[in-house]
Amino acid sequence: MDDTDFTDRKGLACCRLLNGYQKFTMAIWQRRANNSEVVSQSMPRPLSVALTLLVVSVFINYVDRGNLSIAAPLLKNELGISAGQLGILLSAFFWTYTLLLFVCGWFVDRFDPSRVLALGYLVWSLSTAATGLVHGFAMLLLMRLILGTGESVAFPCYSKILVRHVPEHNRGFANGVIIAGMKLGPAAGTLGAGLLMAKYGWRPVFLGIGLVSLAWLPGWLKWMPSRETAAQRVGPSPRVIDILRKRPFWATAAGAFCCAYPLYFTITWLPFYLVQEQHLSLQDMAKIAALYYTVDAAAALATGCIADFWIRRGLSAGAMRKTAMTLGWTTAAVGLLGCSSAGPHSYLAWLMVAGVGLGTGNASIWAFTQTLAGPRAVGRWAGLQNGFGNLAGVIGPALTGFTVDWTGHFQVAIGITAGVCLIGALVWLLLLGEFKEVAWAQPAAALGRPVEFI
Repeated sequence: MDDTDFTDRKGLACCRLLNGYQKFTMAIWQRRANNSEVVSQSMPRPLSVALTLLVVSVFINYVDRGNLSIAAPLLKNELGISAGQLGILLSAFFWTYTLLLFVCGWFVDRFDPSRVLALGYLVWSLSTAATGLVHGFAMLLLMRLILGTGESVAFPCYSKILVRHVPEHNRGFANGVIIAGMKLGPAAGTLGAGLLMAKYGWRPVFLGIGLVSLAWLPGWLKWMPSRETAAQRVGPSPRVIDILRKRPFWATAAGAFCCAYPLYFTITWLPFYLVQEQHLSLQDMAKIAALYYTVDAAAALATGCIADFWIRRGLSAGAMRKTAMTLGWTTAAVGLLGCSSAGPHSYLAWLMVAGVGLGTGNASIWAFTQTLAGPRAVGRWAGLQNGFGNLAGVIGPALTGFTVDWTGHFQVAIGITAGVCLIGALVWLLLLGEFKEVAWAQPAAALGRPVEFI
């Protein structure tokens, strides 16, 4: 072989190597461009409008369920009831709410979740308005039971809608903004409704809020996402027994209980704590409670956005969401323990620490549910999870009332709540397992048109 042949072959090999490198580089850049396009793709306008309406609905949902706690000092004096009886009134909402959560998940998977949400919204708005018209302990109890019936469909419907229409890398924001709306409901309710109750009494406020809330329905019926336009068709839903056999379900159910207990403590008893323990006026109570709920909401929204930011940049979704839950509930426990012994000059700082922790910890709970259950099972999973979780609403408000009657202060009740937060941090960190959709036995099949409900 002469030098010329060797040089030609060497040059040919170099050209082939360079050509291969160029193709490899172009493929890498094309893949990055495709990933960037997918990740940066924003939600279409109709879905953005629907998400905004979901936020408004959860905002009104929590205004309605929290109004009774704001009126608690006035109710206690008007009806002449004890703290224990007041605790029963506050927890009665959760009797029907929790019971129906165990069956409404089937309802949401069986029918169009957008229409189920509309029906539930109508029921809870009318029950809020009727609360302002009834008299006596028994009738108030009945209205709270009806309110729980209507509101039981809300979160299973939210999860079903989001898992069908929102990809994983946007679910942190979508769930975070819904949780922010959930926390801003008590904030606006405490501030606005509290000040209105101080001026006009509690009855006109309940009637007005219930009737004005009905204006949401026409907008939702126009903009709600339909089942037929979902990007991915899903197969038949797993049976309840199939869900109950999954370890991740029981981890999320235990975590939901630990999330719900401090949430309902603040919603039902925070106003009374501020008036009774910290000796605030009704007006000052409304301002401080509204500040707390605003901090809580901001922390939830920020956590969802930050988690999505890093997930879009390649970090593990499971690691990000578990870290947020662990840090959030640990911080909440520290803040609540500070509140348990805080005086008039320090309670506010500890309350804000608790608000940051609760907001951070609540931001991702439904993102776990939506990913683990997948579109086929999310309605039933969310209903069952929320049912077990909301046993905290049955136990917590009543237990707090009895401990306050027994001890004459809130230290024991707040200590119990802080302990539940610490248990929750351990559950989300250690018991959940891998962050991916569980394997369902049934084969996926395309769904036909949904059964019409209303």
